[in-house]
This record gives sequence, C-alpha cells and structure tokens, in this order.
Amino acid sequence: MQRFLAVRLLLAIPTLIGATLFVFIIMRVVPGDIAYAFLAGEEGAAAIDPASLEKLREELGLLDPLPVQYLKWVSGVVRGDLGRSMWNKAPVTEEILARFPISAQLAIMAIIIGFSAGLSLGVISALNQDRWIDNVARLVAINQLAIPAFWQGLMIILFTVRVFSWMPPLGYNPLWEDPIRSMTQLIFPAAVVGSNLMAIVARMTRSTMLEVMREDYVRTARAKGLLNRTVIIRHVMRNAMIPVVTIVSLSFGGLLNGTVVMETVFSVPGLGLYLIQSIIVRDYTVTQALVFFFAGIFIAINLIVDIMYGWLDPRISRQ
Repeated sequence: MQRFLAVRLLLAIPTLIGATLFVFIIMRVVPGDIAYAFLAGEEGAAAIDPASLEKLREELGLLDPLPVQYLKWVSGVVRGDLGRSMWNKAPVTEEILARFPISAQLAIMAIIIGFSAGLSLGVISALNQDRWIDNVARLVAINQLAIPAFWQGLMIILFTVRVFSWMPPLGYNPLWEDPIRSMTQLIFPAAVVGSNLMAIVARMTRSTMLEVMREDYVRTARAKGLLNRTVIIRHVMRNAMIPVVTIVSLSFGGLLNGTVVMETVFSVPGLGLYLIQSIIVRDYTVTQALVFFFAGIFIAINLIVDIMYGWLDPRISRQ
C-alpha cells in the first residue's frame, strides 16, 4: 500500500505539469488578450492606440516567447509564488486563500446533501426492487442527471420570486460571523450541485447492493440467523461501498464544475466565480493558478480515496 501511494505521488508531478501546460496553451489560442480587454474597458475598443497596446503587452510579458512565459510562471510556482493578477496586480495566492473557504463550504454542503440523500435513496431502492418506490427513486435519479445545474439554479430563483415574491439571498457572509445567514445563502446552490451527486450515488448504490445481496456469503449470513439489519449494514453495505466511493471520487470533477456554475448564478464570491472572471478578461496568471490548484485538489482526493480503499478492502493494503 505504501509503495502504491508513493507511485501515485510521483505520478502527480507530470499530471500537474500537464494540466498547467494544457490551460497555458488553450488560453493563448483563444482570440484576444488581457491587454486588449484592459484598454477596451478604459478607452473603448474604437479608441485603442496600437502603440499603447504593444506597450502594455510588453509590460505584462506577453511579448516574450511562449516557452519563456511558461517557465517563468512554473519557476514561481516551485518557489510557492502563484504570481500576481495581470488585471489588478493582487497576489493570486492571497485571493485563493480568501476565496477557498467559501468554495470549500459550498462543496462540503453539496457533498453532505448529495451523498446522504443518494445513499438513502439507493438503499431504499435496492431493498424494494421493482416496487413502486424503486421506480420513483430511479425516475428522480434519472431526472437529476438529465437536468443541467445552471437551469435548476435559475428556476429556483425564478420560482421563489414569482411564487413567494422572495429572492434567495445572494452573495456570501462568512460562516464564523453569521452562521445562519451563511448557510441560508449557500443552501440553494449546494442543493443544486448536490442533486447531481445524489443521482449518481443513488444509482450506483442500488446497483452494487443488488449485486452484493446475491453473493454466497450474504446467503450464508442469513442462513446463520443474523438479523436482516445486521446483514445489510455489516455485510452488504460495506462491500457495496467500494464502487460507490470510486464513482464519487470520479464525480468530483463534475461537482467542481457545478460549483463554478452555481457561484456565478448565485453571485457567490468563491473560486468558481474568480475563475470565470479571470477567463472573461483573459487573466492568464489567475486562470493558470486556479487550474493548478484544482488539479492539486483532484490528486489529493484520489489519494484519500486510495487510503479509503485500504480500509474498506484490507486486501488492497497488503499489495
């Protein structure tokens, strides 16, 4: 197990490099740059002076060869410096540290809502196979997989305004300053983001539980006279959780995507909204830093999942 984790840590290095290199190339291929966006906002697109545009590009380092630009940024990352925003010169590291607790709170709330609801729905559906409650649960899961997150968020705002003449609170108040208002502000985006995870967990839990319930050792446990609750919790659910943990970890990318969308819809000033704003104005430094940060989170989550495998299935820890 220790050797396996060491290999995964070594593989994380080319993964991070590949992610940053990919977004570096993509941002340069997209038409326009931050110098043009900056001057267009100040002077208007029609009044941009080509000389001023070239001067600003030189100040921002955009005229350097692309390999030089990339290596300069990577050398800063190695030193722990993610650079400064090209737009407002604010240190990117400070912005990430200030916004990360907001996105983390939203993601944690979404995970709690999605996993708990999905697990409950999947277990109920498996224990009532082909009954009406199973059909309803599967219909709910399929609908939540099919409906886009941004549409659900907009419909929530429209529904509450039209029916109750009430707008869900936008923005964000820190959890440690006003817990109730903070939870109220994030409960709607968290529910929308978590609904997709709920559908995935419900369908995977139902499928794996039905498969495990047909295994010989489950029939043996029932034949020994164990209570049905004991068989389900101790033998069925524990073994059924391994594929569920896998699919949840693989779905984390979709969870981040949903968080980015919901932060934009509900004006939550987290990392997702910060990323959207940096892409709009072509703030290369911020976009590269956020992609690097998100890639690091992905790798950390995968390592945690590997450790959980060792707890759920002791055979893995002996490999």
